[in-house]
Amino acid sequence: MFFPTEVWKVEHVAWFNGINKGSIPLVGGKAANLGELVSAGFPVPMGFVVTAPTYFEYVNRTGIQPRILKIANEVDTDDTEALQNAAKLIQEVMLTVPMPQDISEDIIEAYREMNKRKREEIYVAARSSATAEDLPEASFAGQQATYLDVQGENELIKAVRKCWASLYTPRAIFYRKEQGFSHDQVAIAVVVQEMVSSESAGVMFTKEPTGKNDNIIIEGAFGLGESVVGGMVTPDHYEVDREKNEIIIKKIGKQENMITRNRRGRGTVNVPVPDMRQSLQKLTDKQVLELADIGKRIEEHYQVPQDIEWAIQEGMLFVLQSRAITTLGKKDEAPTEEIKGESIAQGMAASPGVGTGIVKVVHGMEEISKIEKGDVLVTSMTNPDMVPAMKKAVAIVTDEGGLTCHAAIVSRELGVPCIVGTGNITKLVKDGDTISVDASHGKVFKGDVGLKAEEKMDIEALKALPPTKTKIYMNLGVPDMAEKYKDMPVDGIGLMREEFIIATHIKEHPLKLIKEGKGQVFVDKLAEGIAIVAKAFAPRPVVLRLSDFKTNEYRDLEGGKEFEPEEDNPMLGWRGCSRYYNPKYTEAFKLEVQAIKKVREEMGLKNVWVMLPFARTIEEVKKIEAILEEGGIKRGGDFQLWLMAEVPSNAILAEEFADYCDGFSIGSNDLTQLVLGVDRDSQILGNMGLFNERDEAVKKAIKMVIDGAHKKGKTVSLCGQAPSNYPEFAKFLVDSGIDSISVNPDAYGKVKKIVAEAEKNAPKKPEEPAPQGMVDAAGMKNGEVPAVVEAPTPAPQAPAQPAAPQAAPAQQAPAKPQATPAKEEEHKAIEVAEHPPGYVEPGPLPPEPAPPAPLEVPAQKQVEVQGVGAEGAQQVEEEIGEAQKEGKEIAQAAPAETKPAEATPAKPAEAQPTTPAEAKPGQPTTGAQPTTPTGAQPTKPVEAKPAICPKCYKPMDKCTCQKGLSVFGFKLG
Repeated sequence: MFFPTEVWKVEHVAWFNGINKGSIPLVGGKAANLGELVSAGFPVPMGFVVTAPTYFEYVNRTGIQPRILKIANEVDTDDTEALQNAAKLIQEVMLTVPMPQDISEDIIEAYREMNKRKREEIYVAARSSATAEDLPEASFAGQQATYLDVQGENELIKAVRKCWASLYTPRAIFYRKEQGFSHDQVAIAVVVQEMVSSESAGVMFTKEPTGKNDNIIIEGAFGLGESVVGGMVTPDHYEVDREKNEIIIKKIGKQENMITRNRRGRGTVNVPVPDMRQSLQKLTDKQVLELADIGKRIEEHYQVPQDIEWAIQEGMLFVLQSRAITTLGKKDEAPTEEIKGESIAQGMAASPGVGTGIVKVVHGMEEISKIEKGDVLVTSMTNPDMVPAMKKAVAIVTDEGGLTCHAAIVSRELGVPCIVGTGNITKLVKDGDTISVDASHGKVFKGDVGLKAEEKMDIEALKALPPTKTKIYMNLGVPDMAEKYKDMPVDGIGLMREEFIIATHIKEHPLKLIKEGKGQVFVDKLAEGIAIVAKAFAPRPVVLRLSDFKTNEYRDLEGGKEFEPEEDNPMLGWRGCSRYYNPKYTEAFKLEVQAIKKVREEMGLKNVWVMLPFARTIEEVKKIEAILEEGGIKRGGDFQLWLMAEVPSNAILAEEFADYCDGFSIGSNDLTQLVLGVDRDSQILGNMGLFNERDEAVKKAIKMVIDGAHKKGKTVSLCGQAPSNYPEFAKFLVDSGIDSISVNPDAYGKVKKIVAEAEKNAPKKPEEPAPQGMVDAAGMKNGEVPAVVEAPTPAPQAPAQPAAPQAAPAQQAPAKPQATPAKEEEHKAIEVAEHPPGYVEPGPLPPEPAPPAPLEVPAQKQVEVQGVGAEGAQQVEEEIGEAQKEGKEIAQAAPAETKPAEATPAKPAEAQPTTPAEAKPGQPTTGAQPTTPTGAQPTKPVEAKPAICPKCYKPMDKCTCQKGLSVFGFKLG
């Protein structure tokens, strides 16, 4: 490893060892922290930063800054379509106008220096680093781009420009304008850092993060650290007594799969761990203690406990990141094994958390008023009318129900600890008793056993989660909770339950109000409840599910018994769409339509869409659409109509239903109970494991909905607990092509991580048109990204004389060390995962054309580039290749001056090497262009080399600081 001795005077590039925590205005917070670690002598992978002033220099020298600011300042951020178009236009400009040559040369020179020190062309990560220190984190978290496994000079230049362009995503524009920050004061730096292909990696907390004790916590797994951070494996767990420097707890996790670099391409792959290694310790005891010591030193440097990401490659330790622990002060959920007390009941842990309070047993709605703030609500089963009381409760315990019953769903949404299915809790306790509820483990204790409630979720930590192509939405029914959750980085509300608004804001049966001449009261109160949520989450979409009370729930509303029949099985009775066109209820449904029209037209909240529940037949949907149109609500434009796909007929006839809607949301709870014939509220069947969303029949029905909807270009979401309860189910949804997943607030972070990991390892599929429908937080529709605009064609030059084909100099593979049997087994597994039958090694990339004129962005033929993200560079090249096959002209993102075009390899017998001096960028030659940049030597065979010392960055056989080296090969101080 190597770092130049001083920061370059031009400040286009700053090396890590030339910056520190005071360099945030120059390089942004992320880079400044890496520089601080390097300056303090900690082993950080080598790298440099393209500075923030370089970004300003780019937009000002090219003359595009005035145009960017004009578009960003004038766009109406409340108009999602306009915001989307504005962001797209800005990014078109930034991805078309080339980087000035002196800037690109400085970046390439730094990259070459990294390659020189490693004696090979290395893989790097290009990460955005926000600079505006006084801007809130919400303005940047998850909005700017990161590109991994970038290799090659042109690819690096493209990645830097894409990081710059990501400063103007729709969401970033929206947040800056909403919070009153000027666009012209915001810049972005780009970290360029060597990728570490680790044998093991993980996370270390220098203090137990819940504050339970002062132990150092280390978790690690084989392969890259994403598996630990994303919760995809059970890692080794080590706890070290910081005073005695002893391992006091050691739990070895069996690891069946690991994430590793795709050695033949870009990105990562998930491969099996050989059987003989699965139960091995991921770190030796000596490494654990060494790592703990390094953690203490980093904590001492920063003077606060640290959350550290680490990796080990070829026996050497690298610190990838270090930041202050954000959860300190948050109380632990009191693990059951540490609780000393009398357990009186046990059930299903439906909503996590703990609570202690006075018992109030509710046998019916007539007793609900006795619930006061801080009580423990004990009942046989909750219903929608109980929501106001549930909000007051410190915990909820029920006799009946499973993980998808009303009490479970609503308590998770409210963030109230809840245990369901105890069987007889209402007979075991009485009003006035004190009980302690450990809803994280499903146990109820007599008296106050000292449980401490967990504090509210860490919003900033959620905002720092990696972005996903699959949108993650939130379920929300109770309007009063909108204020609590509005700052969460969800992509919208995927399920807003109208019946909860009726139960909490109106409380009276709509037909009763009509009979009394108070129909407008229902309209106004319903519109008010909807508007609370729509305003809080605007411009993000809010999908409102129309009323889906069952007859027994309608009867519980004031005046309901006069209008509702008694049904033996309301779950399969008169509910959902079947009510809306029935003459006995149509007039009440029309009040719902009036309320929606008021919200969208009078209140101007166009982000509200509508979803029809329990649509059994296509004829039902047709009838309801007619009622909606009669009330002034029609599909098209900025209004969408969705169907709740929860009846098997919705899956069987998905294509046919798709003709009458704009999207589907799969209701996995009802779909599961109807596919398997299992009452989802049955405690007996639930305990028997018969209610199972993962059953193959249910999964097949879900896949039918997704495939049928996508054939008609319609979007598909899913709302339910299965993705958060079962990581493999979330992976199934991602692999099946789901467009979005809607979860309860408490599950957002967990599902976001699971989906991000699943997307990384999803099988490559042929590109299809993105379904039209769900938009993201700033109005970007699924799959949409800025187009790469074709640049002006350079002036024609005299044709070059034909020349004999040339071949690139032959390369000799480096010598490989003798592999052990375990290594051979691992290599075979990786080889099979990376190279399935039919794999073809990709050919050379197409040549780069000359750069366009700096200030012109012509409206010529365009090529849409799908999937900007970690694999963006590869996908750009694939799109370019396809376009060239069709005879289209494409402007490359990087200027031609940065690297001459590569020659097409020819037969070895005809190879005539040309010296680099003969080729001049941008000029025709009489021979083939060399395969390396001007002035660079052809690639030489890579020799086997000794390990590099991370302290002095010299080969270990020439290291001057070897004396007293630690197990990792370095010593601090």
